[in-house]
Amino acid sequence: MHLVRIVTALLALCVITAGCAGGLPRDSQGTLDRVTGGVLRVGISEHPPFATVGADGQVGGEEAELVREYAASIDAEIDWMPGPESALAEAMKAGELDVVIGGFTEDSPFTGDMAFTRPYTTLERPDGSTAKVVMGVRPGENALMVDLELFLARTTGEI
Repeated sequence: MHLVRIVTALLALCVITAGCAGGLPRDSQGTLDRVTGGVLRVGISEHPPFATVGADGQVGGEEAELVREYAASIDAEIDWMPGPESALAEAMKAGELDVVIGGFTEDSPFTGDMAFTRPYTTLERPDGSTAKVVMGVRPGENALMVDLELFLARTTGEI
């Protein structure tokens, strides 16, 4: 099983690397270029332990820390936008956000409003089943997606 994960990660890395030749992947709106050294607009929906928003507006949780680390890796400041999932999905669809976090799972109903990263961890649901956790990115922002996915893969030890 461990060998299968390693082989899968290596194949994914090969595909991503091959796609990067010749300036690919590209962002349709230039998001990665805009946020690198600039401001990363992040929507956050309360979902402990992944994402929390205190009464004072203080943002925390496992995903918030990952986003902070990612932003630091691209020298970006973060503009947090807390809200319910549905409002964040609308803001993403309108181009007002770059990334959305909040314990989203790959079977989220918001696939029409945002593109999801590859799963990078799992959560256990109250019924005992598990779900794969993802982050949301603006559809068409492929360079940002690949850069974020590579960061997540490195951070979680997948590659």
